[in-house]
Amino acid sequence: MKILIVDDHALIRDALQGVLKKLQRGVTVLEASDSQQAFDIIAGNPDINLILLDLTLPGRDGLSVLAELRERYPAISVVVLSALQDRANVQKVLDLGAAGFIPKSARREVMLSALQLVFAGSVYIPPEILAPEGFAEAALGQQFENRASENRAIVSLSDLGLSERQRDVLALMMQGNSNKVICRTLNLAEPTVKNHVTAILRALKVSNRTEAVIAVTELGWKLTPKA
Repeated sequence: MKILIVDDHALIRDALQGVLKKLQRGVTVLEASDSQQAFDIIAGNPDINLILLDLTLPGRDGLSVLAELRERYPAISVVVLSALQDRANVQKVLDLGAAGFIPKSARREVMLSALQLVFAGSVYIPPEILAPEGFAEAALGQQFENRASENRAIVSLSDLGLSERQRDVLALMMQGNSNKVICRTLNLAEPTVKNHVTAILRALKVSNRTEAVIAVTELGWKLTPKA
């Protein structure tokens, strides 16, 4: 396994090296201090499995780096590791296709568990983001409580009434894939994928992809695309 850390702080990279070495045997950890160095390393190492990306990089916004990584290298999972752990930033990175968001303040055991979850094909969301009290605004918390109440009747995938293909789309959404990647993976036209995503959001009673990921995470479903 090969992992790339993209962070401009050497101490953070050193600390992550220690965490990642415990992830599994034989892991190779590469380091980049800015986005340009990161893209150069990726170009020379096409077998990278995971990128740990900080959002506050010198010279360039981390969100734009994430968007470019997902566009150019859709097969590489990207997990954001950042001190900017408010709900708005978490939602942005998940909407851009990140496979997870790990706060820099997280304990080593939490980081390891989060990465193991990502390698199992799921998306990691900090528990404080899932909890209503973690929301920055009371209105958002109330909206979440209302939606959670509405969804109590949903206990299995069959309750949603999704087609088999829509379940495949949902599974790929849970892995952080964009519509374009889902199109290529399932050999579907983009309008078709958009229609499936709309149907999924309606069935889950949510308004965007991030809320869909949160809802499925809460329900504890393990989804694997059959394509």
